[in-house]
Amino acid sequence: MATILRDWSYRYQWLYDGISRLASLSVGGETRFRELGLKGLTIKQNTQILDLCCGSGQGTNVLVKYSQNVTGLDASPVSINRAKKNVPSAKYVEAFAEDMPFSNNEFDLVHTSAALHEMNYEQLQQILQEVYRILKPSGIFTFVDFHSPTNLCFWPGFAIFLWLFETETSWSFINTNILELLKKVGFNLVDTDSPLPVLYAGGSLQVVQVKK
Repeated sequence: MATILRDWSYRYQWLYDGISRLASLSVGGETRFRELGLKGLTIKQNTQILDLCCGSGQGTNVLVKYSQNVTGLDASPVSINRAKKNVPSAKYVEAFAEDMPFSNNEFDLVHTSAALHEMNYEQLQQILQEVYRILKPSGIFTFVDFHSPTNLCFWPGFAIFLWLFETETSWSFINTNILELLKKVGFNLVDTDSPLPVLYAGGSLQVVQVKK
C-alpha cells in the first residue's frame, strides 16, 4: 500500500527531484549516488547499456556520459515522456521489467537504482531472470537499493522515509537475501576488493555487481 506522499512524489516532478536530492546527501549528492553502481566497471562509448526502471531519466543522464548506446526502460508512460525530455540522447522503451521486449544476449550492462525494492518477491524473481536473459555472456548487472541499516543511528530516518514514501515491499526487500537469489538465477559475483554488497549511508544503501 502506497502513501499519499509517495503518490504525490511521482505525480509532481519537482517533489520527486527534491526528495531524491535530499535522500542522496547521505552519500555525497545525487550525481555520486547515481554513479555508485558503476564504480570499478569498464564502460566504453559502444557499450550497450540498459537503464532498467529508468523513471524520469536521472540515472540515464549519468549513463549517457559513458556510452552512446543507452536504452531506458520503464512501465510508466509519464516517466518515459519525462525521460525523453530530460535525456533525449538515449533510446526509450515502455514495458514491464518482468517481460522485456529485448532479444537474448543483447546488453553488456544492465543498471538500475532504487527500483527493485518496489517489487514483490515473485516480480523480483521474474525481473532477475529477465535481466539474466538479455545480458550478453559475461555481461554485468549492477544495482543500488535499500539495505537494512548496520548503523543504528540511521534506523529512525530510514524507517520514517520508508513509511512516508515507499510501499510494504521495501520492508520485504531489505529482509531478502538478494545475493542468494541472484546466485539461484545463475549470476556470479563480480570480483571486487570489498565483499558484496558494498554498503553506504550507515548500511542503508547497498551496491551489488554481478556477472552472467
